[in-house]
Amino acid sequence: QVRLVESGGGQVQDGGSLTLSCTASGYTHDSYSAVWFRQAPGKEREGVANIDGYGNTNYAEFVKGRFTISRDNAKNKVFLQMNSLKPEDSAMYYCGARRGLYARPPLTPGYFPDWGQGTQVTVSS
Repeated sequence: QVRLVESGGGQVQDGGSLTLSCTASGYTHDSYSAVWFRQAPGKEREGVANIDGYGNTNYAEFVKGRFTISRDNAKNKVFLQMNSLKPEDSAMYYCGARRGLYARPPLTPGYFPDWGQGTQVTVSS
C-alpha cells in the first residue's frame, strides 16, 4: 500500500524560506517519480516541480530559480526547498507520485495517481 505524507508547511514573511518534505512509503527507493503541486482557494491545482527516478528535475516557470526539488532515496523522501517566497505562493502543497522508472515525466496532475493530504503554506506581505 502506497502512502505519501507531507510536512514542513507553515507561515512565513514575504521573502522567507520553507522546506517541505514528503515521506513516501510503499515504493521502491528510486523507482518512482515524484511531484509537488499546489492549489490556492478558487484556483486549479498547478504543477510546481517534479523529479524522476534518475534525478532529473522539472520546474514551473514561476518557481525557477527560487525552488529546488530533491530526493533522498535511502529514506524515501522528497523535498521542496522554497526560497524568496511571495504572497502568491500561498497555497496547499501536495506531494504526488507514480511508480516506475520513467524519465522526465510531465508536470501535469493526471500523470501522478498517488497523492498525500497536503501541507499549507502561507506567505504574508
